Parts: sequence; C-alpha cells; structure tokens
Amino acid sequence: MSNEKWMQWLSERTMNTVNTNLRSTIFLGALGSSLLTYYAHKKFSQLVLNNFQRTEKWDPENELVLLTGGTSGIGKQLAEDLSNQQLHVIVLDIQRPTYPLPRNVIFYQADITSSKEVSEVARLIKTEHGDPTILINNAGVFEHGTILEKTEEKIRRTYEVNNLAHYLLIKEFLPYMIRENRGHVITVASVASFVAVGEMVDYCCSKASALVFHEGLRQELKYWYNAPNVRTSIVHPLWVGTPMIKGFTDHQSHFGQPIMSPKAVSDVIIEQIVTRRSGQVILPRHLSLAGSIRAAPLWLQEFIRPVFSKIVRRVRNMRDPLL
Repeated sequence: MSNEKWMQWLSERTMNTVNTNLRSTIFLGALGSSLLTYYAHKKFSQLVLNNFQRTEKWDPENELVLLTGGTSGIGKQLAEDLSNQQLHVIVLDIQRPTYPLPRNVIFYQADITSSKEVSEVARLIKTEHGDPTILINNAGVFEHGTILEKTEEKIRRTYEVNNLAHYLLIKEFLPYMIRENRGHVITVASVASFVAVGEMVDYCCSKASALVFHEGLRQELKYWYNAPNVRTSIVHPLWVGTPMIKGFTDHQSHFGQPIMSPKAVSDVIIEQIVTRRSGQVILPRHLSLAGSIRAAPLWLQEFIRPVFSKIVRRVRNMRDPLL
C-alpha cells in the first residue's frame, strides 16, 4: 500500500472512529440528561405533594389504620401486610371475614354507604380504640354490563360504594387528622380513572371520580384547613387477581391480560404509609404514562380506549355467545 493510500485509509478510519465516538457521546449525554430530568421531576413532585414538609419518624405504635373492604382481594392482603408491620388495623366491611383475622386486626361490620351506620360504627371505634390516623378507602364493587343492561340499583350501588362512602368516612375521621395535622388518607382507584371502557362505564366513572376526590381533598387540606402534614395517596392498579374480575379471568385464554397479585398492590400502599409520603402510583409502573392519556390528541385517545374495550367485548362473546 502506497503512503498516499495508507494515509487516506488512516484518515477515513480515524474519522469513522471519531464519528462513532461522537454519536456514542451524544447518545449517552442525551440518556444521562433524560435520566437526570426524570429523577429531578420525580423528586420535585414528591416535595410538592408533601407540601415541602419534613417527614416525621415512623412509629407504628402511634398509628391506627381503618381499612374498608378488608375481607377479600386487595383488602384481605392489606390487612395481613399491615399486621406484619406491627400496625393495629380496624377492618370495616359489610361482609364478615371468612378467614382467621391476623393479629392486631379487628373487624366491624357496617354498610359504608349508609351515613347512619358509618356514624354509629365510627363512634364505637373512637370509643374503643381511639381515632384512626390512617384511612384506606379500599372497598370497591364492579359488575359487568352495558349502560342499557345495568339496573338503576346496580349503578347506584357502584357509585355509593366507590365514591359516596369516601365522603361519609372522611366526614367521620378527617377532623381528628386536621386537628393533629398528621395522618394519611389513601384511595385505591384504578387505571380506569383515565380510560373509559365499554361494559365498565359506571365503574370507570366512579374511579375517575375517586381521582378527583383525592385531588380536591389535597386542596382543602392545604388551603382550607391548614393541615399540610396530612398525607394523601392514590393508587391506580390495572388488572388485579381478585374476585372482582373473576368474570374475566375465568376466560383467561381470551382475556389474555397480565394479572397482578393483590400483594403487588399492597406492597405499594405499605410503602406509602411507612415512608409517610403523599403520592400517585400507577401499576404496573411501566404504565405510568396512563395518567397522560386525556392530554393526548383525541384521535390517539380513540385508538387507546378500544384496546381495553375490545378485550372486554371478546370475553363477553365467550360468556354470552348469543349477544
């Protein structure tokens, strides 16, 4: 190889190496910048959601948890996990537990959609155990059926359990938290807070309402009651393996969706409680952008919603092939 050709080859090789290194540097720089932005955004969100207040030291002996819907599904798992955290737990449910209660867990039977029953059981709880410092609005109901198929009774029941009960319980137990400027209100919502799905319309509406309730409660605690240390958290799981979605999971081959365990949801709620952090958590976490669906262009939203509606319709075809 002549000196001229060798120099040309060396020059091309050097430029290729420089270009490759430059592209790698730009890529790594962009990646690093994105990660830094993400973590800065996450940290700032935590500071804002917690009103820039310092977190008190965690001591389970100073806490009393009131958990609704604690006899099955996510609530049952929560009762067990809260007990394992050395917390004293009061389960409030219309259904009696069919399993031995974990230690430190006490059950009270009540219809949480009845203001009279909630008021009576709240008075009893305060007398016998003191005021709860952590309220977990977990109870929820769901039934299959289109808007035209569902009876008024079933629709009302969905809203009363999934929404009205939150108001009734807050009225009884929030005043103590405000006076003490400490406590935690946790709302178990759903990814349905962000996406309307056919045959689940009342449920989706109720979960969207639960999100607005959570957001409005934060505003009132901060600007009306001057209680910045009362934490508020909301959790939005997708499909969780509970009796509520048995109608889907009985046809898993056609449903075809990944199912989370109640334990996965419970662990996130426990983390919010123990760290004393306010927050919004979407599960599974790789769907965290679900909260931005309504900010998407309308045409894109109309591509996203049918993803879930078609799944529900497919399962419906298996359950009721004549419809």
